[in-house]
Amino acid sequence: MKWSEAEYLDCLRSERRGYAWVMRHHGGLTPSQARAAALERYPYEPDDAPFRGLVLHDEAWHWAMSVIHGDRYMVELPGLAQPSVEYRALE
Repeated sequence: MKWSEAEYLDCLRSERRGYAWVMRHHGGLTPSQARAAALERYPYEPDDAPFRGLVLHDEAWHWAMSVIHGDRYMVELPGLAQPSVEYRALE
């Protein structure tokens, strides 16, 4: 997907916010730990980077739940397969 720099940055900020929220509310991280985890998961990639933004193909909820509960969280914890109402309210 090719997007403008503004669109990319907006998406990056949104996913970082969502990832940090999940890591705080479900992963037990402090706010500063959650922000650091989000920055690590979603680093800025320059416009010419191959596969720029590939991590954005799944939403932050999925990536955070995979870290917290493992890759099979959707099967083992079906109640977490879909983002919560509180998470959706971030949008």
